[in-house]
Amino acid sequence: MNSNPALISLENIAIEFPKQEGSGVIRIVNSLSFQLPKGDIACLLGPSGCGKSTVLRAICGFEPVQTGEIKIHGKTVSSPSQRISPAERKVGMVFQDFALFPHLSVLENVMFGLRTGTNAERQKIGMHWLERVALDDRASAYPHELSGGQQQRVALARAMAPEPDLILLDEPFSNLDIDLRERLASEMRDILKANGVTALLVTHDQFEAFAIADHIGVMNEGKIIQWDTPYDLYHKPNTRYVAEFIGRGVFIKGKTQDGGAVEIELGQLQLDPGEALSPGKQIDVLLRADDIQHDDESPMQAEVVRKAFRGADFLYTLKLNSGQEVFAFVPSHHNHAIGEKIGIRLGADHVVTFKN
Repeated sequence: MNSNPALISLENIAIEFPKQEGSGVIRIVNSLSFQLPKGDIACLLGPSGCGKSTVLRAICGFEPVQTGEIKIHGKTVSSPSQRISPAERKVGMVFQDFALFPHLSVLENVMFGLRTGTNAERQKIGMHWLERVALDDRASAYPHELSGGQQQRVALARAMAPEPDLILLDEPFSNLDIDLRERLASEMRDILKANGVTALLVTHDQFEAFAIADHIGVMNEGKIIQWDTPYDLYHKPNTRYVAEFIGRGVFIKGKTQDGGAVEIELGQLQLDPGEALSPGKQIDVLLRADDIQHDDESPMQAEVVRKAFRGADFLYTLKLNSGQEVFAFVPSHHNHAIGEKIGIRLGADHVVTFKN
């Protein structure tokens, strides 16, 4: 548990927009609450249209809230009766398209948000932040001369230069090559952590979220379904929605046994002590791709029905004897053909179950 005080807290906020056709409103964000400690990085993760970017806009002050409160350092900045201007909130923003000025150099872009001091003082601050993001050697370059990852770092330096209390990032990796996203997310985490920056980003990509965040809020239909660490979201999902959204897995039928075990088609698994159920209960067991292991010596076999090459491994879709399909990560030197049967065994050490 982080002992740092909350830098920002959202308490039961709701955000509504007028309907495009006819009268009335549509509620985009509903009863949403979370707290983010100073120096931590959090992520709102969810599909398009779930309300995550609207939450960022409300934190910035661009959207009003219809219920609840947004507080920064314990001070209310948004409520139904109060709304402090965006300029007074000390919140920086990194936009999805980076929003760099093409006619300004890298240094001039970083200096743009600095409103006080002489030009020399502003240049010194700008160079300081370019050094922090390892781009001081590109100070005189223009945005079009940079790679997408470099442009992202310029946008981050510009947001950090005025030293805001909080930085918000709206889908910061979505315009970048998919192969670079996870690596750049890790780089951005290193930069934010090295500078003690508190940050909140939104994304629909769980791998980005896992690479950068200390806390993740899984959103759906305007609500946070679960706010947790990446590890606990993966291993301890509290709803079927989170279990299906996080990780690649399937539900397989099971029946509880004596001694706190559950029997599934692939064999027997031991339930966690807190999840032990009385024998004879029908439950669903979540099996992810890392719960099933390739084993040439195993008598249990499954048919390869699909495969996706991922470099170091394949993601196989396997059909069991019952017709049930499951996923498995298999090292890429095991290049099996579609239709081939391969040996598998259970390798799950943490069992996630849901009642029927």
